[in-house]
Amino acid sequence: MKKNIKLEGLDCAVCAGKMEEAIGKLDGVNSCKISYMTQRMLLEVVDECFDKVMLSAEKIIHDLEPDVIIKV
Repeated sequence: MKKNIKLEGLDCAVCAGKMEEAIGKLDGVNSCKISYMTQRMLLEVVDECFDKVMLSAEKIIHDLEPDVIIKV
């Protein structure tokens, strides 16, 4: 499953890189690309793992950028 997710308020390119790396290592994630410029995350995940991955991804994102609003 591929999802294009809006990350409103992402204002740090270095943080975006850290998010991309950490989320990309989660079980069930095939790929994760985060664009600081467009404030979007392209996430490719095994279908049955999507909900679990999103919970973990939200925690990672909010640990690095607490003000980011995630719109799936």
